[in-house]
Amino acid sequence: MQKLNLPEYDLKLKQEGGRTLVFDPFRSKYLVMTPEEQVRQLFARYLVEEKQYPASLMATEYALVLNKMSKRCDILVFDRNGKPVVLVECKSPDVRIGREVFDQVARYNMVFRVAYLLITNGLKHYCCRVDHEAGSVEFLDDIPVYAAL
Repeated sequence: MQKLNLPEYDLKLKQEGGRTLVFDPFRSKYLVMTPEEQVRQLFARYLVEEKQYPASLMATEYALVLNKMSKRCDILVFDRNGKPVVLVECKSPDVRIGREVFDQVARYNMVFRVAYLLITNGLKHYCCRVDHEAGSVEFLDDIPVYAAL
């Protein structure tokens, strides 16, 4: 696994058919450990362990329909009433986070209308607060703890 700008957590790994698989506790199944999956799993753990996001209110690879096309967002976090509040897009560490990634997240957010957008490639992390009423986006210096959402 590549060294990332995230705490090191013990992930449940196993070898099968010459591939490394990682257990995703949110989907309760093993998945092929790709660089993007490593980022997704470690970032989800970071949100739970460091930012106190309840694991029971998080979903990975959450399905959405955008312009009649099926898509999946990497991580979606809900409030205690079941309303989405945080949308996370994870990229492989070798993917530069540029305009196209922010555009992708903005398109997904047309469906969810969350207040917080997080983008990470495991090396760099970005957090934005979206004010849908004012039509503005503010970049934050840090990712808020769950209680502050």
